[in-house]
Amino acid sequence: MTKHHIELNGSTILVTGSPGFIGANLVMRLLDDMSSGTIISLDNMNDYYEVGLKEWRLEQIDKAAEASSVKHVFVKGSIGEKALVDELFERYHFDIVVNLAAQAGVQYSIDHPDVYIESNIIGFYNILEACRHYPVKHLVYASSSSVYGGNKKVPFSTDDKVDNPVSLYAATKKSNELLAHAYSKLYNIPSTGLRFFTVYGPAGRPDMFYFSATKRLTAGQSIKIFNYGDMKRDFTYIDDIVEGIIRVMQGAPEKENGTDGLPVPPYAVYNIGGGQPENLLDYISTLQEELVRAGVLPEDYDFEGHRELVGMQPGDVPITYADSAALERDYGFTPRIGIREGLRAFAEWYKSYYC
Repeated sequence: MTKHHIELNGSTILVTGSPGFIGANLVMRLLDDMSSGTIISLDNMNDYYEVGLKEWRLEQIDKAAEASSVKHVFVKGSIGEKALVDELFERYHFDIVVNLAAQAGVQYSIDHPDVYIESNIIGFYNILEACRHYPVKHLVYASSSSVYGGNKKVPFSTDDKVDNPVSLYAATKKSNELLAHAYSKLYNIPSTGLRFFTVYGPAGRPDMFYFSATKRLTAGQSIKIFNYGDMKRDFTYIDDIVEGIIRVMQGAPEKENGTDGLPVPPYAVYNIGGGQPENLLDYISTLQEELVRAGVLPEDYDFEGHRELVGMQPGDVPITYADSAALERDYGFTPRIGIREGLRAFAEWYKSYYC
């Protein structure tokens, strides 16, 4: 699909989910890269995980904004509030919208379905409606590798059928892609969905395995290794994710009409994944080595005594593996940061933040 180039400098950009892990890193990178323009960021600051970490990320954004010539405004509120979303679009007339606000987590969706419908379905619908009434040059939104469900074929390709979600979270993310396609077709809204694969790094989400495992180990507790360690994950370092988003933001699917004279939906979906599935036990070993190196854990720590091999948990899958060839083809980018480098950065951050 041909791409329409969008210049970031001078643009007015909305980033939802800005104090979130990906959102904060994206906003800081934009403040650093851009020489002019306005970034509005929006989040409801919910307590799905420790709010203090989100507040710390916001402080980092504020520091980046002070050193930037780009204007940044943080708005506290939910994408589930239609009136607020409409008011922001009417006031700022955004050029680019990056929707990262969502209720995250596979396990949490089993016991708390309401918040997923509110944020991931109703909230995303509000964004689409606003893009319809206040046209944007490009809507970029977060999907997830979880849409692949229990796919047996690897690597996962965006051409694969993804009609068998194994969690409500996955179902909401697939729904986002379907809704975006309908709105792209009906209202000619250029939209690109990004299926992220197990994002990790400094100041990441505490509910993610590497982070929660670190907390348990430092407290002298054991960590559960699911499916008896027979798991593979396409871990993707945060800087690679942000680089991918920024490239995609600048290349919107081109608007064009089909032979029937009606718009061909300017719609695309890409994987962003490391492309190197790592065995969970190898990943844990690397994490432990880096925690010792950073001084988070003592050199004589008894790792074997703090590992507990258990069965699979509901909604989980044994392997995720991204085929990111399309991203390389269309945007010249493939994630490149390996787990040793990524986990080292996380361990050093953890040491400075918690220890």
